[in-house]
Amino acid sequence: MAIDSTARVAESARVDPTAAIGARTQVGDFCVIEADVSIGADCLLEPYVYIKRWTTLGDRNEISAGNVLGSDPLDKKFNKAHRSYLRIGHGNIIREHYTISRGTQPESETVIGDENYIMTSGHIAHNAVIGSRAVIASCALIAGYVEVEDQAFISGGVVVHQYSKIGRLAMVGGNTRVNSDVPPFFLYSGFDVEAKGLNMVGLKRAGFALDEVSTLKKAYRLLYRSGLRLEDALARMESDLAGEHVQHLVAFIRGSKRGICRE
Repeated sequence: MAIDSTARVAESARVDPTAAIGARTQVGDFCVIEADVSIGADCLLEPYVYIKRWTTLGDRNEISAGNVLGSDPLDKKFNKAHRSYLRIGHGNIIREHYTISRGTQPESETVIGDENYIMTSGHIAHNAVIGSRAVIASCALIAGYVEVEDQAFISGGVVVHQYSKIGRLAMVGGNTRVNSDVPPFFLYSGFDVEAKGLNMVGLKRAGFALDEVSTLKKAYRLLYRSGLRLEDALARMESDLAGEHVQHLVAFIRGSKRGICRE
């Protein structure tokens, strides 16, 4: 591993000789990069970023001041002698004062996808899996083993319980406690997470056509307002409603281990 000749590393930064830093990446003042770290091309590390061992960043990531990436898990069962990983994809923006832990079990990993926007002063815990193009607002706390699908929006102050799953293009309102699975495409709020309808803003921004939105409205009514048993509502969706988005919704619900939230 080596520092590319076009990378710029501040004199006050501390970079382990075994770390790899890609082309045109900038490492700011007082950053610390430990052994066995790999950072791709065209990344920006502002001052006081700490990247711990066995962390990998792809290209074009912007890491703001005060972040700690690859921190030891907040888990009493964690054994520091074992190797585990944090893997971050490409094009992510992680703003000030955020911590993201590596996996707990030996050789396990925490995974962050591509082009996510992660705001200030929060935490993503061990073994979480964050998809791509998600937004996680300030002061949100993502517990261990949580899964967040692509394009989800998690508002400020949201607390996500361990093992919970948040579906694609779901939007969770501020200060909500997510203690069950949150199906894709819908809007949620309440102290304990409750469904409130479709995530219309998110669907429009994602380019959903009017007929796709109409189909998801029908799916929402079957799921939450028809009075049908869950399995019967899912069967009706499969028989009456076409399209890949309904298929994804049904598959998400059938795959839920914690159970989905209700209206």
